Amino acid sequence: MHSTMSRYDAILFDLLTALIDSWSLWNRVGGDEDAGRAWRAEYLRLTYGCGAYRPYEILVAEAALACGLNTSHAARLEASWAELQPWDDAPALLRDLAPAYRLGVVTNCSERLGRRAAARLQTPFECIVTAERAGYYKPHPAPYLLALRELGLSAERVLFVAGSGFDLFGTARVGLATLWHNRVGLAAPDGAPAPVAQARMLRPMVDDILTLQRSLS
Repeated sequence: MHSTMSRYDAILFDLLTALIDSWSLWNRVGGDEDAGRAWRAEYLRLTYGCGAYRPYEILVAEAALACGLNTSHAARLEASWAELQPWDDAPALLRDLAPAYRLGVVTNCSERLGRRAAARLQTPFECIVTAERAGYYKPHPAPYLLALRELGLSAERVLFVAGSGFDLFGTARVGLATLWHNRVGLAAPDGAPAPVAQARMLRPMVDDILTLQRSLS
């Protein structure tokens, strides 16, 4: 993998699943894991089928109603946003990557909540692209292309780390090599392009980057 990864100048991450454990928050607010996952799955269905941006908070509330919850659950999720926690290996990984790679996030979220979530990682991201600012939800190409424009890089110079299998559709369309941090072990969506690598833990997938970085220092 060294020869593949050594060419990248920047790494973009999905925010709310690749770097942050948003699953636990949805489960807690939903009442249990089954309710939280059903709610989250419905929300993902709405966002990935939405295309042009509709307010994130509205889609979360619509997903709650569709799953037998109510709008108070959506309000509690937003009120609990400060409780979002990074995956245990994410902060150290970002610290180690930052000296050698330009870092950014591309997230299906509102601008307000996306920036609040990104701040939980205490990382100086060079770009934070939300669906609201891009005008479309992933996997539409617009959010990924906006991130590339803000970095001033072509797709072949950037690695993407997905948290959802649906990202694989969008990143393939714009030519971004993609790793899938599939922390909760979901099945790939039907027809999704294969990632460069897939793992339940974030760090092992990018350790080759760190090895190469050390070998060149």
